[in-house]
Amino acid sequence: MATPTQLIERTFREKIVMVGVGMGAQTTDDVDLSLDELASLIDTAGADAVARVVQRRDAPDPAYYVGKGKAEELREVSLEVDSDTVVFDNELTPAQQRNLEKLLGRTAIDRTAVILDIFAQNASSQEGKAQVELALLRYRLPRLRGKGTQLSQQAGGMSAGGARIGSRGPGETQLEVDRRRIQRRITRLEGDLKEIAKHRRTQAKGRTRSRFQHVAIVGYTNAGKSTLLNQLTDAGVLVEDRLFATLDATTRRLDLPGGERVLCTDTVGFIKKLPHGLVEAFKSTLEVVNEADLLVHVVDASAAEPLEQMAAVREVLGEIGAERIPELLAFNKSDRVPAAAKQLVARNPGSVALSALTGAGADDLLAAMGDRLRALTDVVELLVPYDRGDLLAAVHREGEVLSEGHEPDGVRVRARLDAAGRSHFAAVAVAPA
Repeated sequence: MATPTQLIERTFREKIVMVGVGMGAQTTDDVDLSLDELASLIDTAGADAVARVVQRRDAPDPAYYVGKGKAEELREVSLEVDSDTVVFDNELTPAQQRNLEKLLGRTAIDRTAVILDIFAQNASSQEGKAQVELALLRYRLPRLRGKGTQLSQQAGGMSAGGARIGSRGPGETQLEVDRRRIQRRITRLEGDLKEIAKHRRTQAKGRTRSRFQHVAIVGYTNAGKSTLLNQLTDAGVLVEDRLFATLDATTRRLDLPGGERVLCTDTVGFIKKLPHGLVEAFKSTLEVVNEADLLVHVVDASAAEPLEQMAAVREVLGEIGAERIPELLAFNKSDRVPAAAKQLVARNPGSVALSALTGAGADDLLAAMGDRLRALTDVVELLVPYDRGDLLAAVHREGEVLSEGHEPDGVRVRARLDAAGRSHFAAVAVAPA
């Protein structure tokens, strides 16, 4: 049975004041929407956003990010609501963070620290934990300056379970080691993850030899990617209505309506202002995206700004070099907003609307996937001798036969084949169509 102290720790939720700064072409609505998302991140991390402060500036203040006067106003707001921590929607430099904490008299962190905290809570596999720890240490290393060898001051107020936002991951002892030991740990983690990446590349070669085409499901966090994989393959992936519930890639076989068997992978969700350190740390996991033949980009049609979420996903895809891979847009949660989903499909020819939860529209998605994958293969012309029925059967099995005609020397076949198939049937190839 839990003690009274444990019950208090479980129910205590850190009070957060959020700060948003509009710059350039950003409107007040843009800042408010971004703060709404930050509030969702804070809730996912186990804390409560109790107030928000907004300022418009041409450029960040070098000392406080916001101006000195606004920082003093922020201190008054924090005292009024008795907040534990102040979270900026923009990334703070180590110097700005130290100056703010001194003026505010409480911890100041940024959006990056909140996202890292959520990843630290959700990481379950050995690889996921290593990736998150690497990102955390890279983020914290420059913040050692001015704090001696102690990193424990970096932690915020108490969050759910007694841990502080921004303090989870490598553990309390790791937070108190000096710069050299942290750097050694980073080097060790980088080496471990390179080995994992090497193993993934070996697996990828195996997939190439198996001749299965590969589809990666990508999208904004909480867009419904895991729900879609479960709907299509009965994968049994954990599904939660929370941000970044999935960190580890899950791959399942999927049979398309045309008889093709493909490999389908659910991937980690993306978000606006995704920390570069996380993208770098998760490169071994994200390699599965680069190796895909087709990306199914799942978009939450019920989101306030679906087009902005699409742009954020494409920005990360560009960062990892996956922008070259063909993309199929799938506007999910159409059961919630059928009219909006229909408009989005109309604006994006070739896309589909569906509900991953109910399965409505899943058949349309599967058909579109098959069409796109077939379009990626070349049409070749073969002349298969009559005594090689095994070859003819193999063509039907491994490609899409477009036409057959009987000639004196054999069966003339036009078929779509991938690179491996074209090599396999090179001996009977006549010419590409």
